[in-house]
Amino acid sequence: MLSRFLILVLAISIYAQENPYSISIDRIQRDLNFLGSDLFEGRGTGTTGGELSAKYLAKELDNAGLVPFGDNGTFYQYIPMHGTKSLPQSELKVYIGNNETINLKWSENYVLLKSGQQTFTPVPLPTVFAGYGITAPEFDYNDYHELDVQGKIVVIIEGEPISTNRDYFNGEFPTIYSYTESKLRIAYSNGAAGTIIITNPYERKINWDNIKADFSFEDIRLAYAASSNLSVLLNHDFAGHLFKDSDYTLDEVFIMHGEQKIKSFPLKSRLSFKGSFNKRDFLSANIIGLKRGRNKSDRYLIISAHYDHLGIGPAVKGDSIYNGVMDNAIGCAALLELARVFQEQNIETDRSIIFALVTGEEKGLLGSTYYTDHPSVPLYLTDGNINIDGVPYIDQFKSIVGVGSDLSSLGEILTESANKNNLFMSDIPHGFKSWESFNRSDQIAFAKAGIPSILVMEGPNSKNLTFEETIEELKYYNNSIYHTPFDDLNIKINYDAVHQYLDLLIDYIIDVSNSDKSPVWKDKVGYKIERLRTIAEKR
Repeated sequence: MLSRFLILVLAISIYAQENPYSISIDRIQRDLNFLGSDLFEGRGTGTTGGELSAKYLAKELDNAGLVPFGDNGTFYQYIPMHGTKSLPQSELKVYIGNNETINLKWSENYVLLKSGQQTFTPVPLPTVFAGYGITAPEFDYNDYHELDVQGKIVVIIEGEPISTNRDYFNGEFPTIYSYTESKLRIAYSNGAAGTIIITNPYERKINWDNIKADFSFEDIRLAYAASSNLSVLLNHDFAGHLFKDSDYTLDEVFIMHGEQKIKSFPLKSRLSFKGSFNKRDFLSANIIGLKRGRNKSDRYLIISAHYDHLGIGPAVKGDSIYNGVMDNAIGCAALLELARVFQEQNIETDRSIIFALVTGEEKGLLGSTYYTDHPSVPLYLTDGNINIDGVPYIDQFKSIVGVGSDLSSLGEILTESANKNNLFMSDIPHGFKSWESFNRSDQIAFAKAGIPSILVMEGPNSKNLTFEETIEELKYYNNSIYHTPFDDLNIKINYDAVHQYLDLLIDYIIDVSNSDKSPVWKDKVGYKIERLRTIAEKR
């Protein structure tokens, strides 16, 4: 029979193995209350609130004892950016025949997908309808076949061909060809002078007021990014003018869409655009710190979280500050606590760990893209990226989701880490856009640079809520809170869930950092080619 002393020692030992890390919820709350407060004005990219956030984050990484890993021995990696904001004086005109001119109203009838001087189209240009604007050789599909669009404005509708066959446009799940950026890229590669995308009420429920709000914010891009031609999102309620006197009306086009018989054809209208903008050039910073690995390891793992949000925008119920508490002030607070725990408790890892708080995610993954263009260490020495965008806050969870876990061996390591924490792996719940989740945050920027990447989230299986109740909570956030002024400090946060998440992440970071083999992309995953290229070029 064991002595009481030995039983006590064993109990303490077991508890220490299960909870070996001292995580401070008080520090997380303090960071969140700062970053999510009105003082930081929603942390807009290139704003005073954004700059204050960067300074706060740099100070906290310094206090934690991390090595500055930005520019010139600092925590700051400064990024040149260009901002453009469309003004109501902008003029988009449709010309029909020789006598009829229709003035479309900015914001009311259309919004600009890309802003700036390069969008000016002072001389009316002919228009042509190009179906969905897709060229997809793997599906033997081409909306541009025998269609002359050189120097013309291409008019296309949202979405892609309707399909129930997974081998043809991925069946019920959209492919990359449904993305706006894909449509614009294909149009310009065919010589188009501009692109008009018409909202498709048969593809999604259209709430133009929400679209207006989304596009009321400043358009920001990297200063060295290529200029874009005119690109417009046009409300279908007003798009019929473009089809006047042509072979088919817009209503007939939507019928073609439903019957899966879409066709391309020239239009009889012409179009001009004269934009009015406020413009500025500025710097915004990534905040980067380093925790050295054993023997100052020259292999690296990046832990990332974006600190920017939307800033100040259209008022909703009298509130114009888009605080972004869950998106992603809480993710930054979590990353800061991870950095402190690894440094203060001297958790040794074989790989060095880069803690990167990136800017401009909401503007198109600008900070993470800039980092991969100007990395602190060569890309081929960077073995993986674990991204944090949002943190579990509803309830303690029984399952986790690895967004991108099916793309690389990071998913296999995550499964092992989850098992250690008595968690099981789950898929993204149906209806939450699982097909594009990997493309919606900074992990995709690292992936495009060849670095195996993953986003770790809680699953829909909660400790104290039913599956249905958890789904309803997630839907409520997505539909009523996300990207509104109500993503603020009034949100009720279950800090037991936050603590549980950080326990998991610490184990996962250690497991990835100490893995004998570097994480690799799986076969037939496109990012693998870029990985092989950076290794071959030692870039």
